[in-house]
Amino acid sequence: MTETTGAGNPVSNEAKIASFKAKQKMPYSFKVDYARIRAQEFFRECAARDMDCHVSVGGLDSITLFLFLKSIGINVPAVSVSYLEDLSIQRIHRELGVISLKSAKREDGTYWAKPAIIQEFGFPVLSKEIATKIEFLQNQSPNSATVRHAIITGETGEYGGNQKNSRMKLAQKWLELFGGYENETEGVNYQIAPFKVSAKCCYYLKEKPCTDWAKEHNSAPYLGLMASEGGRREKNLMLHGCNYFGKETIRSAPFAIFQRQDLLQLALDLKVPIPEVYGEIKKDENGLLYTTGEQRTGCSMCGFGIQLEKRPHRFDRLRQRNPKEWDYWMNRCCTDEHGEPFGWGRVLDYIGIAWRDIPEQFEQLSLDLEQI
Repeated sequence: MTETTGAGNPVSNEAKIASFKAKQKMPYSFKVDYARIRAQEFFRECAARDMDCHVSVGGLDSITLFLFLKSIGINVPAVSVSYLEDLSIQRIHRELGVISLKSAKREDGTYWAKPAIIQEFGFPVLSKEIATKIEFLQNQSPNSATVRHAIITGETGEYGGNQKNSRMKLAQKWLELFGGYENETEGVNYQIAPFKVSAKCCYYLKEKPCTDWAKEHNSAPYLGLMASEGGRREKNLMLHGCNYFGKETIRSAPFAIFQRQDLLQLALDLKVPIPEVYGEIKKDENGLLYTTGEQRTGCSMCGFGIQLEKRPHRFDRLRQRNPKEWDYWMNRCCTDEHGEPFGWGRVLDYIGIAWRDIPEQFEQLSLDLEQI
């Protein structure tokens, strides 16, 4: 149903975004009440459509959502491909009774595993959007010529409205490293990476299993998404709001207008069990809440956003927690065309992310522990 003003006129995208941003600035109490109203509306609308609801659970945000829904009387099941999460998150999932799903099935009936996906399709690195563009460049097809041209030049052609500097263009930094597949076609002189890149990990390991479960159970998901996290979902949440009933997608994101501070305060108010990987929720010198461990989590050994992290980054922290697992992923999770084992180390070297040395903070921690 199209949103309208009181006069019956459609609301412009600019007005929707402005309204959404205004809600993001409202007090914490308003946002919690707003989330309650939107969550209850979604539950009633799904019931009117003879649909059930569930929560798609991963880390702290969606664990908090699951318990928030319970606190307001919405008792729906939670599902997750839990084995992809940190062990401490998996423990919380078991305590909360989260339904554990397997990854998507392969054609031979076996289930996809992350090393097999990376080996066949490529590494999930930089961001889902960037990885998808690189994947187009690496997998040459006559049907993708127009898209590849837009990724190299920003020119979309007639199909894309004849834009000359569209957002389809890959950032120059990444074009230099990954654009060499189009050197002859586009008259450029870029490099070709010594590994494949892909965003298919998310699809086969998380998205498809949860989508398949939802279809099988005629159920629509509550998601712990927040527009303040940015990324490709930000504008979508601003335009479609907390609850969305589309032709192919139905979902609720009650925390859409939350800032990180709101989520952490709600976790404290609800006494949410905090997985060990996050540490504790504390206040800094400015009175802002933060987690003493990881600020965000995702699938183990995912490279999305690694270029934005300072050291010690996620790969450094894995080295501290589990050296054997770190060694496997960094050095031998895949095999190249020459039969040589390699892993994330080759990827990080290529994009300029340090990982071989032990960060100074960890060296000092090791010295401190030796003195105890």
